[in-house]
Amino acid sequence: MLMIGIYMTIITLWKQGKSKREIAKLVNHDRKTVSKIIKGYETKGVDKPPTLANRSSVLDQYKDKILEYLEKDLSGVRVHEELATLGVSVSYRMLAYYISEMKRKSDVCVRFHTLAGEEGQVDFGYVGMLPDHGGKKRKAWVFNMRLSYSRLDYYEVVFDQKVNTFIGCHIDAFKYFGGVPKFVKIDNLKAAILEANFYEPVYQELYKQFSEHYGFGAIPCRVRKPQEKGKVESGVKYIKSNLFAGRKFSNFEDTTTKLRYWLEKKCNSRIHGTTKKIPRDLFEREERSKLGTLPLEDFIFPEIIRRKVCKDCHITLNKSYYSVPYEYVGKIVDIEQDTKLIKISHCGSQITVHTKSNDIGNFITNPSHYPRYKNFTPESLEYRALYKEKMLSVGSHADKIFSLILENEPKHWYRITTGILSLRKVFSDNIVDLACKRALGFNITSYSKIRNICQSGSYNLPLEQIEEEVYESTAS
Repeated sequence: MLMIGIYMTIITLWKQGKSKREIAKLVNHDRKTVSKIIKGYETKGVDKPPTLANRSSVLDQYKDKILEYLEKDLSGVRVHEELATLGVSVSYRMLAYYISEMKRKSDVCVRFHTLAGEEGQVDFGYVGMLPDHGGKKRKAWVFNMRLSYSRLDYYEVVFDQKVNTFIGCHIDAFKYFGGVPKFVKIDNLKAAILEANFYEPVYQELYKQFSEHYGFGAIPCRVRKPQEKGKVESGVKYIKSNLFAGRKFSNFEDTTTKLRYWLEKKCNSRIHGTTKKIPRDLFEREERSKLGTLPLEDFIFPEIIRRKVCKDCHITLNKSYYSVPYEYVGKIVDIEQDTKLIKISHCGSQITVHTKSNDIGNFITNPSHYPRYKNFTPESLEYRALYKEKMLSVGSHADKIFSLILENEPKHWYRITTGILSLRKVFSDNIVDLACKRALGFNITSYSKIRNICQSGSYNLPLEQIEEEVYESTAS
């Protein structure tokens, strides 16, 4: 098989007007081989070796699958293994060449354009150790929200990336802009996104509530795709190199004052390198009116408490106990409470709701939260239904006495009924049923007395003698 380089050389020389004889001498190959390659090029437009072209066409069928594997950060070797499981038979060398060609063709920067008021991008950037409100130096980050159209920036220094801090920065940014963009593009921050999945993002519940309150859509960037929020990443780099680099701040107020001055007099008043316009002017002229209006009421942060689910399928809250589905035993759940309800969530999804208890020491339990076998007890309706069916199989009188047992002995019905059913080991169902019939006449539900009826054979006595027997038993 000809090497790719020689093959391409023959086609190139032919395109340059060289004769077949000249080409054969230059590449040191047989003239017939040269003629065959040139014929294939002229008739079919094939300008690469047939084996390479054919194998590439096989891989073309799996291009989307290969892209999916590469998105998951699989190596070329792993991609080759995965394709083999799909029945794709190509050499690793061919696959490696195919992947390198894909990357070469796709290694192009795509510029994302947005309309006025359509999008804001947010990110955090570490800016070193800075004095906090109390004067203590702590790790600090700068929050940046940049409007993608005008490039108007908002910055704020924070000392953690918790969800409450993240949301608070959003609120401050919206107030600074005087409105809300239609979408906010966020990195896969733990404060906002729990699972970095581009197709089915699991939003942190509190951030989701916040976005709904302010009326914007949250768009997470794909993992390892920084170009999708390149505008705000540029903003973070810009402030780090132009404000924080080489500067010292005496206290938090000093940091805030210098930041605000720099934001208004430098950052938003400069001519932007990409738009060639001043962000503040472009914002006031074309974007401010396109932003959504701020809500009339501020977003209220619900109180969220975290608890571990105990082995008894309950969590403790305010000295009362609330059940949780048994699948979450040992896991940490989020609890949101108000004056009436207790809402319990896990990983951003609500798993149960209870009415809030006003007393202490109460167990608020949903029986369905236990495994089915745990619910199958004498107290459960299913258990009673099973024994009712067993008594009915003995006879109609046994069924009636079972109802009477439940009414008279709600705490001990199981033992009495089990005893009556055990009589079937010695006596026929008909005898046990007749004994139950006689017991009904005396309005008794005692297992021992029904057993005595079976043993004495009194179940055969006429029913007319019931009153006499009752009289005699009363007199004695």
